[in-house]
Amino acid sequence: MPERSRVRPGSVATHTLLSLGALVMVFPFLWQLLTALKTLPEAVHVPTTFFPEHLNRAAFEEVFTAMPYGEMLGNSVVNTVARTAGQLVFCSLAAYAFARMRFRGKNVLFALFLSVLLVPPSLLILPQYDVIQRLGLLNTTPALFLPGMFSAFGTFLLRQFFMALPRELEEAARIDGAGPFRVFWSIMLPLIRPALAALAVITAMWSWNDLLWPLVVNTDPAKMPISAGLTSLEGQFETNYPVMMAGSLIASLPMIVLYLLLQRHFVQGIAQSGTKG
Repeated sequence: MPERSRVRPGSVATHTLLSLGALVMVFPFLWQLLTALKTLPEAVHVPTTFFPEHLNRAAFEEVFTAMPYGEMLGNSVVNTVARTAGQLVFCSLAAYAFARMRFRGKNVLFALFLSVLLVPPSLLILPQYDVIQRLGLLNTTPALFLPGMFSAFGTFLLRQFFMALPRELEEAARIDGAGPFRVFWSIMLPLIRPALAALAVITAMWSWNDLLWPLVVNTDPAKMPISAGLTSLEGQFETNYPVMMAGSLIASLPMIVLYLLLQRHFVQGIAQSGTKG
C-alpha cells in the first residue's frame, strides 16, 4: 500500500500565514463592496456595521448622475492605452539600442537615463506643466498621457531582457540579409513578450490610478480621468461614501481584469528582469 502523505507542521504554518495575508489583501475590496451596498446612514453609523441591513444598489445608479462618469471613464481608457502603447514602443526601441548596439557614449547616456529614477516624480510636474501650457494643451486629453509615454524604468526593464538573448540570433538574421530594424522587430522583440506584458501591466495600473498630474493639467470635469473625478464626490461637510465606493469599485474592475489576463506573463517578466546585468 502506498504510504500516506504526512502533513508537515511547516507546511501548515506556511499555508496559514499565506491565507491570513490573502485575507488582509482582500478585506479592503470586500469592505468597499459592502459599503457601496449600504445606505448613507449605515455607512456613517457609529459603531460601524460590517454588513448592510438590506442590499442597496442605489449608489451604483447614483454614481452615473453625480458626475460625467462615462466621459471620465473614456478619458481613463484613452490615457491608459496611449501611455501603455507609447512606453512599449519607445522604451523597447531605447532598450534595444542600449543592450545590443554599439555607439560612443552608450554607458554614459544610459547612466543618465537611470539617474532619472533618483528624481521624485513630483519635482517634474512644474517643467512638464510648463511644456504642456506652451503647447496649448491644458484641459485636453493629450495633456494626460503625453508626459507618460516614456520612462527610464521601462527602458531598464526591457534592456535586461534584451541583454539576456544570445547574439547568435542577431548574427544569423544578419547573414540572411535582415537589417537592424528587421532584426529588432521580427527576431528580438517577440522573445521578450513576458517583459512587454509586465511593463504593460505596470504602466496601465500606474496610468489608471494617476491622480496628481490630471488634477494639475485638467480642471474641466469632462476632460478628467476617473481617478481625478472620484475626488469630486468628497464634499466639504459631508461625503456620500456609498456612491464614492461604488464609483471606485467600478473603476477598479478594468485593471483587475487586465491583471488576471496577463498575470502569468507579468510574474514571469518581473522574475526574469534581473537575470543579466
